[in-house]
Amino acid sequence: MTKAEIVSEIASKTNIDKNTVQAVVEKFMDTVKMSLAADEPVYLRGFGSFIIKERAAKTARNISKGVTIQIPAHKIPAFKPCKTFVGVVKK
Repeated sequence: MTKAEIVSEIASKTNIDKNTVQAVVEKFMDTVKMSLAADEPVYLRGFGSFIIKERAAKTARNISKGVTIQIPAHKIPAFKPCKTFVGVVKK
């Protein structure tokens, strides 16, 4: 499902015009991004959590060049679904 399909679905179920729904969806995504950028996780009860995971530094190989490279420690965004979310998807 794309963002446009989500907007259309919400607009049809709530009878709110698509432009308003689009603005709300965009602002929600911006808020989640900015919160994670500030190292603040986002907890949505009944849905899941957007969190920051830390990856340790590691050594990797570039097979095509035969060179060993060092990948520094870094942070990545992640989503952890709640138990009810997982239960709905598993069915």
